[in-house]
Amino acid sequence: MPATDKQGADIGVTEALHRRRSVRAFTDRAVDPALLRDIFNAAQRAPSGGNLQPWQAVVLTGAPWQAVKDAVAGRIAMGREGYQPEYDIYPKGLVDPWESRRFGVGEALYGALEIPREDKKARLAQFMDNYRGFGAPVMLFLHCSRIMGPPQWADMGMWMQSVMLLLVEAGLASCPQECWAMYGETVRKTLGLDDGQILFSGLAIGYADATQPVNQWPVPRVGIDEAIEWQGF
Repeated sequence: MPATDKQGADIGVTEALHRRRSVRAFTDRAVDPALLRDIFNAAQRAPSGGNLQPWQAVVLTGAPWQAVKDAVAGRIAMGREGYQPEYDIYPKGLVDPWESRRFGVGEALYGALEIPREDKKARLAQFMDNYRGFGAPVMLFLHCSRIMGPPQWADMGMWMQSVMLLLVEAGLASCPQECWAMYGETVRKTLGLDDGQILFSGLAIGYADATQPVNQWPVPRVGIDEAIEWQGF
């Protein structure tokens, strides 16, 4: 399954990490379901506390994927009354340095698209593209039992990261999308999930449209000395 770069060398973990980004413009090229099955089989090696493997997912394309988009569009049209948040995506009262990072990456995104702050209509249109999966032909919805706690949510994150890196290895792209949890009940009902499940995130999957500026702007990361404290070295 490993993809190769232009020189024919296998893409390793380090290269996959560097290449992975949240893609916000996909081509309409179909994704081979056999390839996805291989990726998900490999991702099952992701770690989990007590080997609970709490992650569960629904993978959609075609009419079922369109049905979710249509259902959520109906809730969005209701304005704030349509919100059905499964959880707080960001902590209430977020302060620096985290708030500055969040604000900064948003401004960098709109800057890459040359959408000024005063152009509210264009910014809203770009935001709404979240709920079309940025044109991705495949959407994965990740969920788990409501009895699971923070450690198991961490397990789900490790599984999703494993999937994203394997997608890069296979020449595919993705965008993790917690925004779907803002309309969790509608998504769950459309997918046929009962209230005992909680929606964690979507994951848009497809082939990146490399011509689009939204897929080209640099996304900053803090240096390790800001994130890591060394002791005993």
